[in-house]
Amino acid sequence: MFGDIMGMMGKLKETQQKIEETKKRLDTVLVDEKSNDGLLKVTLNANRKIKSIEIDESLLQDKEQLEDYLILTLNKAIEKATNVNEAELGAVAKDGMPNIPGMDMFK
Repeated sequence: MFGDIMGMMGKLKETQQKIEETKKRLDTVLVDEKSNDGLLKVTLNANRKIKSIEIDESLLQDKEQLEDYLILTLNKAIEKATNVNEAELGAVAKDGMPNIPGMDMFK
């Protein structure tokens, strides 16, 4: 019994480490999103940190339009990045879960 607990603790520690490594790797995974007309482009990493924003000159004439574009495009990019992030981290966590009776809600 004690050996099982030690084995599980080791597995959890290993999973924790894999999650940290995956988060570091997600810093390098870039997600691009453009406005429908291509006048605004944002790039985030899969940890949802903004890496770059490119704004076409024409959008600088209209503050409200630019703000709308930023909100729409950033939200779409964040959603994409979140999907990548959750899929990657979910796979690591699921893979690393020890087989504990009653704990299969994580699968």
